[in-house]
Amino acid sequence: MKSLGRAVHAEFTKVTTTRLWWILALIMVIYVALVAGGLTAILGTVGSSRGPVISSAERAPLIYSFGSSIGYVFPVLLGALVTTAEFRLKTLTPTFLATPKRGRILVAKLVALTVFGAFFGVLAMAASVGAGSGLMAAFGQDAQLGSSAIWALIGRAILAMALWCAVGVGLGVLVPSQVAAIVIVLAFTQFVEPILRFASGLTDWSAQVGKFLPGSASDALVGSSFYSLSAPSLVALDWWQGALVLLAYAVVAAVLGYFTSWRRDVT
Repeated sequence: MKSLGRAVHAEFTKVTTTRLWWILALIMVIYVALVAGGLTAILGTVGSSRGPVISSAERAPLIYSFGSSIGYVFPVLLGALVTTAEFRLKTLTPTFLATPKRGRILVAKLVALTVFGAFFGVLAMAASVGAGSGLMAAFGQDAQLGSSAIWALIGRAILAMALWCAVGVGLGVLVPSQVAAIVIVLAFTQFVEPILRFASGLTDWSAQVGKFLPGSASDALVGSSFYSLSAPSLVALDWWQGALVLLAYAVVAAVLGYFTSWRRDVT
């Protein structure tokens, strides 16, 4: 356990000694705050003149969930970039020389980046809740910050962000090329999966398959998403099932990557 603890500490040090983590975190906070605040303002303006578009009970969870439903790409990128940088910069060589048990290094990286993912989740939810609740108060709407259900949603969103970072690590191990990993993350999260999620709602059998997509699983874990507006009839997993599906994506990618690239000669 001591050797694993030292390996986890070393992985934390690798991340914190670079600017990557805080640059991604800063961009994420600004992005999430702008989107959550913008939607709150739109709903407040429309609601005051033409009647509410969504119910008051649905408004706060929808807005707050933007922290994870659009912010998740940043912990994925963090996990993938940190991992692929090890291959690109050859820093795995001295790491493996110091700790020959490569599986232990991979576990340590997963643990450390999962913690960073949770930290990103805290920042993302602070941005969405801060911007959303402030504007809801300005429009005289109930921000529901006294609701235990809202705080449970916030906690599940933080868990989702932590698991997304682990998924990014798994992808980085499976696809060591940094450029390829970035292209895969952006193409899949911004184009491929949204199309697949929309298409999966067209038939009953595809809806049963679509609920196991990583984004669908994440939204099920959180409990709310803007996808519910465009496709309210989509089948959803229970929150704990969504967590297990996301975890399975991370574990499967990491295991496959371990046997295909992690064990190779990196010198």
